[in-house]
Amino acid sequence: MTAATSAATSASTGLHHVTAISGPARRNLDFYTRVLGLRLVKKTVNFDDPGTYHLYYGDAAGAPGTILTFFPWEHVAPGRVGIGQTEETAFRVPEGAIGYWTHRLVAAGIAFEAPAKVFGETVLPFRDPDGMRLALVGVAGAGAEPAWEGSEVPAEHAIRGFHGVTLMLRESAPTARVLTEVLGLAETGREGSLTRYAGTAGLGAHVTLREVGGFLPGRAGGGSVHHVAFRAADDAAQEAMAERAGALGLQVTEQRDRNYFRSVYFREPGGVLFEIATDDPGFAADEPAAALGQALKLPGFLEPHRAEIERVLPALA
Repeated sequence: MTAATSAATSASTGLHHVTAISGPARRNLDFYTRVLGLRLVKKTVNFDDPGTYHLYYGDAAGAPGTILTFFPWEHVAPGRVGIGQTEETAFRVPEGAIGYWTHRLVAAGIAFEAPAKVFGETVLPFRDPDGMRLALVGVAGAGAEPAWEGSEVPAEHAIRGFHGVTLMLRESAPTARVLTEVLGLAETGREGSLTRYAGTAGLGAHVTLREVGGFLPGRAGGGSVHHVAFRAADDAAQEAMAERAGALGLQVTEQRDRNYFRSVYFREPGGVLFEIATDDPGFAADEPAAALGQALKLPGFLEPHRAEIERVLPALA
């Protein structure tokens, strides 16, 4: 085992962020900050399509394992969940908070399914305004974890970060190999068509694979997840993970600087786009932690075009 591999296996493993596609930016912002009580930790643009926002939501610090990001397109066509896609993105809340959230979703007019036990935990499934499948998972001990106190959701009930994601696959074994041999997760349980894997991070530790055999393929669009990002402590850890992916025959991109983390990408055998993102430098790299998400932040190469970009971006308030 190389030093880089050793560092990768000793660091926290699990989700870094999840990136999805939504409809109108203002509606997206209202739902995730007001209804779900997440913090807007970064307001920037899609680096490849700077006329589109890239909005990042998370906890107070924008910690890895809490970040849900969106590309909001005003007139996006709806997506369809299917094979090769993330079926559900789940947040962790204190074990006793499910009742509060049931009432909150009712009050907000958000449709939801009856709470159910999955792997011994109470899960409350629902959808966002674009149809993205979400869930709240009551987790023992989560009440002792930090909570964002700047929303109308009381801190004792607030979302702490991700619980994990569920991927819909024709067959799960090839993806499971990537999770265990490349990303450092380990199988923790099986329940019906579900197999769960977990990393060592407290937030965003879980990836659940649902094997469905023959089924419709997924279609990208509003309410669908674009990619799932996993944590790497630093460049060396990321490089080691990329080398392990390459050893499995997966085509990994060159590293790309996303200002708040550095990324490589590959499509795992089941069709889901995976990213490996570094924990550093974090979201306070270009604005004070106390002011996260307040100003439109642009990468250096787009800064000369700020006036034009601000003119075409839709108003958020």
